[in-house]
Amino acid sequence: MKNQSSLNYTRIAQAIEYIQTHFKQQPRLEEVARALHLSPAHFQRLFTEWAGTSPKKFLQFTSITHAKWLLKEKQVSLFDATFETGLSSTSRLHDLFITLEGMTPAEYQNGGEQLTINYSFTPSIFGSLFIASTSKGICHLVFTENEDEALQNLRAKFPKAKFQAAMDLQQTQALQIFQRDTPDLNQIKLHLKGTEFQLKVWQSLLTIPMGALTTYGAIATQIENPKASRAVGTAIGSNPVAFLIPCHRVIQSSGVLGNYMWGATRKKAIIGWEGAQVYNEIELENGLI
Repeated sequence: MKNQSSLNYTRIAQAIEYIQTHFKQQPRLEEVARALHLSPAHFQRLFTEWAGTSPKKFLQFTSITHAKWLLKEKQVSLFDATFETGLSSTSRLHDLFITLEGMTPAEYQNGGEQLTINYSFTPSIFGSLFIASTSKGICHLVFTENEDEALQNLRAKFPKAKFQAAMDLQQTQALQIFQRDTPDLNQIKLHLKGTEFQLKVWQSLLTIPMGALTTYGAIATQIENPKASRAVGTAIGSNPVAFLIPCHRVIQSSGVLGNYMWGATRKKAIIGWEGAQVYNEIELENGLI
């Protein structure tokens, strides 16, 4: 099930881990390449093709210094819809094409008795994915290497639903978000099982622009419950839809990126990749590349 992009991610993840572990020594390109058993030229080309930027620039996007700058400089306009909808780049508008609908009380309580859930496994630029959908939208999306466990976990959430292995149009549409250019991107719909509070937190996450970061406290303030940072963290930790609901863009107020349900290294990779895409788009719009 792995394709070249997934294999490349595995090597990129190894590179990120190595650089993060040895950052005090400021390892040179040749040293990182040697740790991955690659030539410097091959490693540079592989990394640039995957991330869209150099290893050095990529690591800047995942540093505490950069994270603190984003939190300080972008916090005011983080949830400013007018500013965000003024952006011309398609990939920077990904999240504006995502709508969230909560399941009805009956669907929530009866274990999905009348739901038919399609599911499939597919590679992505951040590793293998398990994605599932109802007739109303995507209901589940996780990074996983264990297909049996992923399906069992989903069945546990919807014990009375009908399951069928199928890649449907909704899944195909949603997976386009991992591409750099998606000019035909239509609205992606999510159909989620969650409490009213969880849905409110997940909806708030959808307003965080690609390439931006925020904190648990800022999300709590956004949903008008400023003392609920801990509860917000719990709701974020139970997010059933990776990447589409960008819980990876929530970090600690200190600038530390923190943990992630699907691995801290993957979180660093996603944040760095998104930062690189936005950086490249700004340079392109300004005629610098």
